[in-house]
Amino acid sequence: MKKTDFSKHDLSPAKGKVMSQNNSLGYVLRFQGILWLSVIILMVVFVLSLVVGQYRVPLEETFRIMFSKIFTINRTWDNIQQAVIMDLRLPRTVAAVIIGAALSLSGATYQSIFKNPMVSPDLLGVSSGACVGAASAILLNGSSILIQISAFAGGLIAVAITLMIPRLIRNESTTVLVLSGIVISSLMSSIMSIIKFVADTDTQLAEITYWMMGSFAMTTFESMLPVLPTILIPMAVILMMRYRLNVLSLGDNEAKSLGINLRTTRGMFILCSTLITASSVCLSGTIGWVGLVIPHTARMVIGSDNKRMLPIAMIFGGVFMLFIDILCRTITAAELRLGILTGVIGAPFFIFILFKQRRQVQ
Repeated sequence: MKKTDFSKHDLSPAKGKVMSQNNSLGYVLRFQGILWLSVIILMVVFVLSLVVGQYRVPLEETFRIMFSKIFTINRTWDNIQQAVIMDLRLPRTVAAVIIGAALSLSGATYQSIFKNPMVSPDLLGVSSGACVGAASAILLNGSSILIQISAFAGGLIAVAITLMIPRLIRNESTTVLVLSGIVISSLMSSIMSIIKFVADTDTQLAEITYWMMGSFAMTTFESMLPVLPTILIPMAVILMMRYRLNVLSLGDNEAKSLGINLRTTRGMFILCSTLITASSVCLSGTIGWVGLVIPHTARMVIGSDNKRMLPIAMIFGGVFMLFIDILCRTITAAELRLGILTGVIGAPFFIFILFKQRRQVQ
């Protein structure tokens, strides 16, 4: 069997004729068209998320309630409608856009760093570490704020241990780093099993299980504000440095010849991606497949140039997360958890992507 070299596939935008294509007028116009179309779709789904639900609020009343915070509008809605829009749906809708964009950006960054389209944001153990932190806080009957802090700290600790292992064995290659992430993820999963075993089956175990499945049901603007800086600032850093991802995808020797400090640059991207993922998990729980599937989709639509692919992936992620959240709270009387539907939809879609790219990975 021929060995697959993922670095030769879609993750190297400077290979062959791609650079000249990326700078052509036709490609730029195509990117702008896809970008604006994606933004319009995002806005439509955003409004749909505010209108649709178990308690339906008419579209006109939704706009009136929203704009009443800015302009003077005669009140034609009741208190229940205002509470549903402003206190329940608007916070979770904003959170869905941010988390979807954040996980997609983090996943695309990891795929470019490791030159492997099969990696996801939890590659280095951040999600499993965050789960252990949150479960530990639940086991101690901690408040929601303590659960968020513990989840964030657990994710950072897991990644710190993963990064420490290659240094201890004095082999900082990408392969050793990936293997270290797998080991730490397995360790955190074992610790998670112990926590579930000792948790109270009537209260704590159910809360741990529901938290791990992911949900925006309890999201408020107050719970988002402390987390937003550790999501938005790293996202901005990655977007400003995204041209360096193109250089890293060429390989270590090429990147060094172009004056890139591999250790510093790769470390910066890993740090930003880790902060994004840990913050997302502590806000919404574990949500799988988004950071794996959405970057693939964006790469198929716009190409592998990270300067243009990352913004598209972020918008696609926001749309996908909104769509999943709408389904979770409408298809059944009891609200489903996000992780259930992302797995049900994401896994078959990823198989379809692999089928489309079967000739490239043979």
